[in-house]
Amino acid sequence: MATKHSHGPNFGKKVDGCPRCDDLKAGAEPVRWAMSRREQDELRAAEIRAHDCKASGCSIVCTFGDW
Repeated sequence: MATKHSHGPNFGKKVDGCPRCDDLKAGAEPVRWAMSRREQDELRAAEIRAHDCKASGCSIVCTFGDW
């Protein structure tokens, strides 16, 4: 987990003395809160490929990948 900011929102400006701003100035990656649509699709496809009906005890018709 990333270090927390010690100040309120400031629209991307780095504040001197803030531990998180200092981390960002030193090259830390910004925190991403949302995945792109492509990343969501890739994750869902990987989950479907990894699904094992025998281990999950699916019935005759597997509905694992259904929305």
